Amino acid sequence: MVMSFTDMRRVPSDWLQERLETVKSLTDDNNLEMYEVAKDKMTGEHYLHYAYLHKQIAAIGPETNGEEIFHHLMPIDSDDVLGLVFGEQFFTYPDHWNKTFLRNGPDGDYVWFDPSYTEQEVESDEIGANLQEQLLRFKQSPERTEEAVRKLLEELDRTLGKDDNN
Repeated sequence: MVMSFTDMRRVPSDWLQERLETVKSLTDDNNLEMYEVAKDKMTGEHYLHYAYLHKQIAAIGPETNGEEIFHHLMPIDSDDVLGLVFGEQFFTYPDHWNKTFLRNGPDGDYVWFDPSYTEQEVESDEIGANLQEQLLRFKQSPERTEEAVRKLLEELDRTLGKDDNN
């Protein structure tokens, strides 16, 4: 039985080279960036493949030219394949990469990366800024009564999405 890459924690790069074939090249930016739709020949699963050349000037030396190519592979379903092939769907990284995808990892293997943490970071930053603003307003207010503190705590709880039942 052939195992899907989506069922593996780490995917050896040589497996990807053996099993993936290009269905359609989407863009190729002078060898700096490349997007293509690729298909796993063994499972029929499709991936949006993004590769880019990273030039690290400080790493240029006798053993290296300071260039490294990074690859990302995002699983896509049939509808997305059609949308990409016919140019009806956006695909640029990182703007349209909102699902877990494979990327170069340790020891030449590919590992799964979940980009959803960035959305959570933005939300957490907004909540933190709101809390900071509420605390600053309280600190600048001359009122320090028990009722003022209770109102502050209730307002902080609302900001954090807590209610009396939590």
